[in-house]
Order: sequence, then C-alpha cells, then structure tokens
Amino acid sequence: MNGRSGDAWVYGPDGARFWGRYGAAGLLLHDPGRGVLLQHRAEWSHFGGTWGIPGGARHEGEGPVDAAMREAGEEAGVPAASVLVRFTSVVDLGFWSYTTVVAEVAAPVEPVVSDGESLELSWVPLDRVDALPLHPAFATAWPGLRVRLRVDHRAP
Repeated sequence: MNGRSGDAWVYGPDGARFWGRYGAAGLLLHDPGRGVLLQHRAEWSHFGGTWGIPGGARHEGEGPVDAAMREAGEEAGVPAASVLVRFTSVVDLGFWSYTTVVAEVAAPVEPVVSDGESLELSWVPLDRVDALPLHPAFATAWPGLRVRLRVDHRAP
C-alpha cells in the first residue's frame, strides 16, 4: 500500500458522502468479444444491489490508475498484466474526485469474486448495460463512457 489507507467517507458541502479520503478510482474493463466487466455490488455496500465497476478508495499518494488496478485485482481477480489502459475520465468535485480508468483486455480475463464486496461479476455487452440497475454515479457516467468506448475501441 502507498501511504495511509483512504478507506473513509468524505462529506460534501451539502452533506452528501463520498467514499475515499483521497478520492476513488475504478476500472472499466472492455473485452470486444464480451463487453464490459461489471460488478454486482454487495447489499451492505453503498448503493448495494446495483451494478458498477470494480473500484474503491485511493490510498495516500496512490495514483488513480494504480488504485483502479489494485481494486480490480482485489475485488475481481483482474491481473494488471492482462489490462491495457486506454483513457481516464475524471469527476472532480473540488473536495473529492473519482477517476474511471478505461482499459481493454490485453489477454483473456476470467474474473473471480475474490472479496465480500461483490455478489457477482459479469461481462455485459455494451447494449445491455442500461438494462441493469446501475450505481447512480455509474449510470450518469455510462452514456459518455460508452460513446468513448465505441470510438476508442471501435466496438460494435
């Protein structure tokens, strides 16, 4: 771990809470033949029961790509060597930020539920993501990410 754990809530001026003392990051992994890797979030988690991407709090001094890769490894067994980062998308609220690291598979990835934060993991075709009950922040970000995936990956 780089520095202190970032596992803590941050509160915005309006009282809204966000996970990650130093911000947070997640991995949106794309496999052109299977879609994107999504995580069905454990019921006890923030917005439990919704679908999103493996991710979580950044540690002190940890960059967003490193954090996203660490979290995807911890939560879904995604090996960093099997991932090719394409771009990042940042939501910066001034007091807190979330970075979506968008990558494609460089080698086949078979995700494994490897901690208690996931009910299940699934490759979901791009045109089926909207049919799932999505984590609210991911639901907001998904339309723009999907467009960029189609352009940057030339996905069908």
